[in-house]
Amino acid sequence: MSDTIIPCPICKCEYTYAMDHLMVCPECGHEWNATDIVEASNDGLIVKDAHGNLLKDGDSVSIVKDLPVKGFAKSIKVGTKVTNIRLVEGDHNIDCKVPGFGGMALKSEFVKKV
Repeated sequence: MSDTIIPCPICKCEYTYAMDHLMVCPECGHEWNATDIVEASNDGLIVKDAHGNLLKDGDSVSIVKDLPVKGFAKSIKVGTKVTNIRLVEGDHNIDCKVPGFGGMALKSEFVKKV
């Protein structure tokens, strides 16, 4: 771990401190692994799944909730595995090809890293 202060990724507080292997924010109480944030900031885009795991381009994820799709009679079912994701800016921050549906954008809060 480096000696530099890493601002909180949630509230941007600059008074964070190290506790064991985690960084802690005294203002909002958020705890995170500093090495994950440093690696992600090198890529420029921080995207986390429904369980807080850091995602990156090329990861495989599975769907954690049935997702209705406009224009389709059926929905994407829980447990559907999606491979080779691509992270993008915006509300729907995952571009991928869902088996049986084709290319689409998903929100990271509805997937978990496999």
